[in-house]
Amino acid sequence: MPKANKNVNFGYYSGWMVSKNTWIINFMDGSQNIYLLEGDQAAMLIDTGYGQGNLRAYVEKLTDKPVIVVNTHFHLDHYGGNAEWEKVYVADQWEKDATPGYQENDQNFPHPDYERVIVGDGFEFDLGGRVIRVLRAKVAHCNSSLFFYDAGNNMLFSGDEFESGQTLMFLGEPNTLKERLKNMRENAERLYALCDEHTLVLPNHNGAPIAREYFLDYIGLVDSIFRGNAEIEDDLNHKYINEMPGHEKYCRVRFGGASIFADKEEVLEAAKA
Repeated sequence: MPKANKNVNFGYYSGWMVSKNTWIINFMDGSQNIYLLEGDQAAMLIDTGYGQGNLRAYVEKLTDKPVIVVNTHFHLDHYGGNAEWEKVYVADQWEKDATPGYQENDQNFPHPDYERVIVGDGFEFDLGGRVIRVLRAKVAHCNSSLFFYDAGNNMLFSGDEFESGQTLMFLGEPNTLKERLKNMRENAERLYALCDEHTLVLPNHNGAPIAREYFLDYIGLVDSIFRGNAEIEDDLNHKYINEMPGHEKYCRVRFGGASIFADKEEVLEAAKA
């Protein structure tokens, strides 16, 4: 096992194989995952974290193949280390999700002007004996989400749109929460249809892999909000969200194993006909 690379503020990386040629790289005090997939000719790195420590050096201890870098979406904890590489594949609308002043952090890395290549639904990356298909998410958690489907190894990488803990739905997207919830439901239906009982669903936060049944729970969660009988909790019970300014206006909504964080007034508004 290569030694983890350590720096202050979420910069400690550790990794393990979830299956042959597929690594989970864990960081952010253990709460977030990055993924490294190897084919016969190339590897793919799914997300680059906060940009702490030296992720590229750690990745290059795990694989000697050329690395293709992609972002599940353009939130800072997923693209912060992009400028360690020359090129990164992203979704359209990535600029809508970028943190203001985000380029300042890029100046700390070797490639502050790295190339961003837009990819969309149906695009495929051939790693050599391993093909990864891109699925463009409808706007829910954010504007710029991509799912990555590895049909040959029965793996689906769901980013922050679906996870075992919760999905954040208060991040300032331009459409209403009601519209984003409808999109979340459509995303869940699409991904559930791709999966079978053997599929590994691999989100970026709060544990991996998770069962495909979580998609059904998210569908049920959306339906419960629209019916007006959702389980709403004012106690967020989240280490980081509880420290955010203005967190008092948010609530947690649960159904089965799924939950979201959202503005409570917007949740109640979404329940109206």
